[in-house]
Formats: sequence, structure tokens, C-alpha cells
Amino acid sequence: MGEVAGTASVRRRGGEIVSSVLVALGCVLFLGGSAWGALQYRPYTVPTDSMAPTVAAGERVLAQRIDGDRVRRGDVVVFTDPQWGDLPMVKRVVAVGGDEVDCCDARGRLTVNGQAVEEPYLSGGGPASTGGFRAQVPDGRLFLLGDSREVSLDSRVHLADGTDGAVPRSGVRARVDATAWPPAGLRTVPRPEGFAQLPGGVSRPGPLVPLLWAVGTGALLILGGAAYGPIARRVGRGPAS
Repeated sequence: MGEVAGTASVRRRGGEIVSSVLVALGCVLFLGGSAWGALQYRPYTVPTDSMAPTVAAGERVLAQRIDGDRVRRGDVVVFTDPQWGDLPMVKRVVAVGGDEVDCCDARGRLTVNGQAVEEPYLSGGGPASTGGFRAQVPDGRLFLLGDSREVSLDSRVHLADGTDGAVPRSGVRARVDATAWPPAGLRTVPRPEGFAQLPGGVSRPGPLVPLLWAVGTGALLILGGAAYGPIARRVGRGPAS
């Protein structure tokens, strides 16, 4: 009987150790991932349909905090600019400093430095603009358009004001990586391939997906570890004599 009791005691202690390790590892992943995510990302609510269908009015997005000098063509960014009302706005970068942006070619496409850009994300499938325009983007500035070109008030409107229509890179606050609310609309915002062949290519995805995996895995380990301890103790006691 003493040997059986000793074996059961070892099993209980082993189960408690495994449980503690799982919970501790889960806490590291969950809390570390949550803290890092809070430093990297900020939520924004999009008030209009100017970026539909990529982001609809009322949806909440997760945007990675970045400097404007990291922005590339195709990025969906959150920015502020006094000439645009000095409130956070969400638009897509279609041209950067030094680019000549023109619209539209014979197929209704935007061209950047003479190269046509396919934009499958456009509301209704296009065209790239409801009216023609051409602009030379000054160095250090970004030309921004909404994905719903028929309703978006963007760089085209400011061209009509007699300015270059662009905003300074310093006005960028973040780059949108995903929509987070409502839950049914949870999805990442991909980098468009249409800009990939232009100099500089497109930006790389942010760390959102690995962070979500870390947080989710951590939560599962915490729950699993917490459940494993009582189960191991029960099994270790064995059948009542």
C-alpha cells in the first residue's frame, strides 16, 4: 500500500508541476503578446464609406503605429492634416514623392510614372476615378485616394483647390492592418499586388497575426494548465479502497 501511495503522490506532484508550467508559459504569451500589441497597434473607427469595400463606415480597424517614412504605395493609412480638417482620416496611398500620378488610361486605370496599376479593391470594380486628373507629387508627400472613388473626398478634391493635393509623410499616424469590429467583419487588409512592380514595392505585413497567435495560444495554455492540475490530482488519488 505504501508503494501505491508513493506512486500516486509522485503523479500528483508531476501533474501540479506540468499544470504550473503550462499556466506560467500561457501567462507569458498572453500578457506579453497583449502588451506588445498595445504598443504596436491602435484602434480607430472609420466614420464614412470612402474606403468601402475595404473598410465600411462604422467598422473599427487596428492600425500599426509607424513613421511616415515607412509608408509605401498601396498602404491604407491613418493621417491628419490641417488642410483636410485636422481630424484622423483613413485613405490609401497611391503615389509618393517624385511620382507622377495620372488618371485614367483607356481601361479606366490609374497610372503611376506611366505604369498602369490594377486596383481590385475598388468599389464596384472601378474605374480608378470618376473624373480625370494628373499630379506631380512633391518629395516628402503622399497622394491619397479612397477605395470608393465615387464618394471619397481625397487628394483629387485638394487638387481642385489649386494645391498639389498631397499630404506630408509626417502627418501619418498609423498603417491599417486589419478590421477588428464587428466580429463578423474580422479580416486582414492585404498589401495590393498592383503596386508591387513599382520601385520600392509594397510594405510587409505588420506583426498583428503573430501577436494574435501568441495571445490565443497563451489563453489556451492558461485554461488547459488550470484544468490539468485538478485532473492529475484526481487520477493520482486512484480508486477509493
